[in-house]
Amino acid sequence: MDISKKEYEQTAKKHAGSSKMYITVPKAFLIGGLICCIGEGLLNMYQYFGIEFDEASAYTSITLVFLSALLTGLGLYERIAKHGGAGTLVPITGFANAVVSPALEFKTEGYVLGTGAKMFIIAGPVIVYGITAAFIYGIIYYIYGLCA
Repeated sequence: MDISKKEYEQTAKKHAGSSKMYITVPKAFLIGGLICCIGEGLLNMYQYFGIEFDEASAYTSITLVFLSALLTGLGLYERIAKHGGAGTLVPITGFANAVVSPALEFKTEGYVLGTGAKMFIIAGPVIVYGITAAFIYGIIYYIYGLCA
């Protein structure tokens, strides 16, 4: 099947659904903002109980990741993401969802070749990039500290 670029664009436009940005963008903003407000609420709650800011920040991240994984496992995060779109992808909860979803999807293939191998199929490149960038930054910071 040989198709020109123009024919491909016409076919793609014909089959693509119309985007209602006037609805989807505000919904993404509100859902993403709500997730961030929950995070701020957790942070304030942990600080209220006498936990220092740095430790409370870590507890907040852990709680948000746990809640996201739990909601993904229960099938609720997909419902939220259906309405929230990119608003659910940006915060840390979207990262947790990106790890848990493939793990659940491939669990029928076994724990090692299914869950273990496919769990980081989406989030893996992000983790590798983050670790590499942090390592390079650490080396530069160390060298700068020696020179200063």
